[in-house]
Amino acid sequence: MLSGLPNMNDVNLLVGFSHADDAAVYRLPSGETIVQTVDFFTPVVDDPYEYGAIAAANSLSDIYAMNGRPLFALNIACFPKQYPAELWREVLRGGAEKAIEAGIPIAGGHTVDDMEPKYGLVVTGIVDPNNFWTNIGAQAGDAIILTKPIGTGLITTALKNGDVDSKDAREAIEAMKTLNRAAQTVLSGFDVHACTDITGNGLLGHAAEVAKASKVRLEFSLTKVPFFATALRLAPDGKFPGGSRANRRYLGDYVSVAERLPEDQVWLLFDSQTSGGLLAFLPKSQLEEALTQLHAAGIASAAHVGWVHHGSGIEIVK
Repeated sequence: MLSGLPNMNDVNLLVGFSHADDAAVYRLPSGETIVQTVDFFTPVVDDPYEYGAIAAANSLSDIYAMNGRPLFALNIACFPKQYPAELWREVLRGGAEKAIEAGIPIAGGHTVDDMEPKYGLVVTGIVDPNNFWTNIGAQAGDAIILTKPIGTGLITTALKNGDVDSKDAREAIEAMKTLNRAAQTVLSGFDVHACTDITGNGLLGHAAEVAKASKVRLEFSLTKVPFFATALRLAPDGKFPGGSRANRRYLGDYVSVAERLPEDQVWLLFDSQTSGGLLAFLPKSQLEEALTQLHAAGIASAAHVGWVHHGSGIEIVK
């Protein structure tokens, strides 16, 4: 859809959409650099407050993935008029309290009547012009760290279909509500060569953006990737959401899978995520210390999941 659309070249636009980065980075006349993103989606859980909190955390994640500091946000709200206003107030309360947790105000926004509810934020932040992260720059020899488990797409789909209850989904819901701020704060103390957050394109979809932009080959170890326990239980039934299946079709032969790996777990690598963790690429020499500090900061699921090599494509090994 973007092919052939008119666009203006601007030397102050330091990061645009050419490599599918998480947010735009723009240099102001003062020399300061802002980072901005927008994200919104339909409900992924039944509770309106938790939906608002998850949507806000997901929107803020793009700023953290660029090593930015959020400053303020605007609401994007598409709500059906026929339902009680109190229900939508709870969505907005979830978003507002998550913004307060991030240390920023919600300064306004825009609401429209829509048959299918949607909610999210436009977030504006600031970033060091000499130290912002993009999905370009991963280097052969780098270690790959993932900071949250995988499987929210499968779990939220099962929740909608009544295959699991909120108790089964609780671990994933809490993870989706968790800001990536602590992970970004820790990782900002290391030489991160590239970074992205894991959302709708799944672990491998977002990893592929890094691999293509950086012109490298990625190797992921299936046994090292953290998965939600409920996702592992659900995966053998194969009831993955349409977005996960689209992710695998899109990547096609770009991803190679070693023989005798459990197919249900391989599918989880393509699973479309909501408010997932950061995927960071940093020197091997800094791996152990980065993991130690992430765990000390309470990010218990942070794990070393793979390596960067010369070449192209993505390889899944044991």
